[in-house]
Amino acid sequence: MKILELHFFPGRNIYSHHPVMKMLVDLDSAKDFCTSSDPAFAKRLLQALPGLGEHKCSRRRPGGFVERVVEGTYLGHVIEHVFLELQEQAGLGTKYGKTFTGEGRFVKIISEYRCEQAARILAAAALDLVQAVLKGRLYQAKNAIAAAKEAAARYLPGPSTAAILAAAARRGIPYQQLAPCTSLYRLGTGKYQKRIEASLSERTGCIAVDIACNKSITKKVLDQHGLPVPYGEVAYSVKEAMAIAAKIGFPVAMKPDNGNQGKGVSLNLKNMAEVKEAFKLAATFSNAVIVETYLVGRHYRLLIVNGKLVAAAERIPAHVIGNGKNTVLELVEQENSKSLRGNGHEKPLTKIPLDDLTKAVLQRQGVSLTTVIAAGRRVFLRDNANLSTGGTAYDVTDAVHPTQVELAVNAAKYVGLDIAGVDIVMQNIALPVSEQEGGIIEVNAAPGLRMHLHPAGGESRDVGRAIIDSLFPPHQPVRVPVFSITGTNGKTTITRMLEYVMRRLGFFTGMCCTDGLYYNGEKVKDGDLTGPGGAGAVLAHPEVEVAVLETARGGIVKRGLGYDLADVAVICNVREDHLGQDGIDSIEDLLHVKSLVAEAVYREGTVVLNADEPHVNRLAERVWCNIIYTSRKEDNIIVRRHLGQGGRALFIRRGAILAAQGSRAMLIGRVRDFAATFNGYAIHQTENLLAALAACWGYGLSSRQAGLYLRKFTSSPQDNPGRANLFQIAGVKILVDYGHNPDGFAKMGELIKKMKKKRTLAVVGVPGDRSDKLIVEAGKVAAQYFDQLLIKEDEDLRGRKAGEVAALLKEGALSAGKDAAQIAFFPRDRDAVRAALKMAAVNDLVIIFYEKLEPVLAEIAAWQIEKENTVELMPPQETVESFNPGILTKKEFSI
Repeated sequence: MKILELHFFPGRNIYSHHPVMKMLVDLDSAKDFCTSSDPAFAKRLLQALPGLGEHKCSRRRPGGFVERVVEGTYLGHVIEHVFLELQEQAGLGTKYGKTFTGEGRFVKIISEYRCEQAARILAAAALDLVQAVLKGRLYQAKNAIAAAKEAAARYLPGPSTAAILAAAARRGIPYQQLAPCTSLYRLGTGKYQKRIEASLSERTGCIAVDIACNKSITKKVLDQHGLPVPYGEVAYSVKEAMAIAAKIGFPVAMKPDNGNQGKGVSLNLKNMAEVKEAFKLAATFSNAVIVETYLVGRHYRLLIVNGKLVAAAERIPAHVIGNGKNTVLELVEQENSKSLRGNGHEKPLTKIPLDDLTKAVLQRQGVSLTTVIAAGRRVFLRDNANLSTGGTAYDVTDAVHPTQVELAVNAAKYVGLDIAGVDIVMQNIALPVSEQEGGIIEVNAAPGLRMHLHPAGGESRDVGRAIIDSLFPPHQPVRVPVFSITGTNGKTTITRMLEYVMRRLGFFTGMCCTDGLYYNGEKVKDGDLTGPGGAGAVLAHPEVEVAVLETARGGIVKRGLGYDLADVAVICNVREDHLGQDGIDSIEDLLHVKSLVAEAVYREGTVVLNADEPHVNRLAERVWCNIIYTSRKEDNIIVRRHLGQGGRALFIRRGAILAAQGSRAMLIGRVRDFAATFNGYAIHQTENLLAALAACWGYGLSSRQAGLYLRKFTSSPQDNPGRANLFQIAGVKILVDYGHNPDGFAKMGELIKKMKKKRTLAVVGVPGDRSDKLIVEAGKVAAQYFDQLLIKEDEDLRGRKAGEVAALLKEGALSAGKDAAQIAFFPRDRDAVRAALKMAAVNDLVIIFYEKLEPVLAEIAAWQIEKENTVELMPPQETVESFNPGILTKKEFSI
């Protein structure tokens, strides 16, 4: 058996609304193996991984999975559960898993995951374990589990970052990691976004961080403003350190000038020999070493966020307590084996290190690692109280005296930090500063939050929420509105209509669609940006106020959604396009894909559905929020029932668009008054218009107000490039459209039937990744509507052989009764366009279904130059039968 593919979906996807991994496995000769055929299989499986005994599976009770194995199940199902259990053992437990078994030897396993890098390790281990059990071999998973833990510690957010992200999630604030293996995250979207790196916020100034990282400068700044700090100086050699210590007087403390996490810190030094050793230790981290007065007292950390105390903890250095039996080394090993302690920041507490500094600290107490400690005696293994060196913390937030709060707040303010960990030494934090000796020993940028989240005693503090609330005050916006538009045909036009309205309302818009990425109406990137990449770019732009996202099938299937939830989702139609691709073999499969867009909407949001589309209407049962229906028919039964229940709908009555809720209706305007509808003759554009108006209404904008803007939206290269763009050159009408399937050809064919022309010359093609059946059907439809067919092939053959798509189109056209003499083949778009224009006579109509718009427009422009010096753009507001075309000069004809 082997893994053929591992694919990760980090956001909402067609399998789950949570991150999942897709594992494609080749079972090879074990494809037909059923676990009941080997009576000992279940026993061997439990011996290898005892935790499987608790799995419930479909029985919904512990032991249910084992029952399934004994009764008989297939290996794909077993691999799924083994993977889930390995994740549990690695501390990455998730619940969801599902196995899809098809014909043959391949199975698809879907499982929830938390860390991609760890999941890759455990997926391979799951397969190895099952194969070993199958063959009766022993398998130890501990190495894979250890490797997965190590990967998770490296790639998952640390405790401080995780606490902030969890608080953001509770507030409904979306977040996105900016780079793998970092603590850099974007919180919120568009103009409301904020960025963090662990507990550093984008408000934290670089200069403030530099000051905090330089302990001597920090002391100077604090001392300048009258805050108590221990006196000290910087030494660059052992001789200088000894001289400073002699000047200050013992005991002294020594630490690197730019250290962190207690590295290289030595406290309570009482003689020159200890000073010499402490300098060597500190000098390994910095060539500048601070020698200062040692402050006697208890160590406290006060967390200041935006000028307020949000948590305080007393920190105790790493220590063990004797029992009269065990050595120091044995006591440390016992302490480090506790579940709360781990490596680095992976657990609430860090394992106590054993190194030369440990030995030095023990020596000053008259003991060593091999000394048996008397019962009840506390022995310290570190002078500093940092959690990162094994220390513990106890919450004292409620006990802090107001003057101590003021001291810490001022320290953060003078250094310039919005989020700061102020380290204070005092005899008692509950007493006024003036009544005791003590001072500030450090002000930390990017303070760790573990001690406040998981104190060894006292109350846990939700410091992540405090930081989130400082960045995003309650009741303030945290994200921009999101429109998501999907369907087979028309979604690009609806997307552009919505962007058009939002921009005219004064919003800075972000839009991604089939032809590129746009900010405030300006294209900044070419290409098909209908997947998560385009959506992510829009939501990351710091000026965007409204996001309008075309969300195509391909991106959904391959990568999931590029956003979390939308405010308005539009599902315009579902056609038999893309069948046979990416495991989509039926309309039901397509509906399942599109349903994700309908489901991923805020509870208070809106989904727009086309009531004239039977397939789309089936999605209503998957919708969790409000629905607005659209229909070209006033008597649509779905609309009537919806209105009867107090719902909202837009429909057409006697050529007028009405917006209705319950029994009330409002006139939006006549269909013919909207330029994009070609005087009401373009049925598909009318459907697109209704969807856009409904989406605006769902967003909270008056549909009448939206209608005022959309009256001026035209099917022109300026407003809707490549979608029903109509030109006239030298008496020849030229219609350019992106239709690429039978429905697209039919919709344009219906429009052309209502235009005055002698004959129709159509440049047609279909992408090569469509099914043979669909391509043949497209040929039939084209033959029914167009007089002369100029069949061309796309530049991107999408896996087909040259001429294969053209042959299928021709087959369809001939089967519909088209004369072979009226069919021609061209290998490229440009060749077919050039031939069609050359063949065209006055009053003919040339319709061009393109693969790439720019080459087509270039050919039209070149032909125009041959014919005359002006190009006429069909103004859609005129009647198609008797239009009076306006004139654009060649300069105004933009390509």
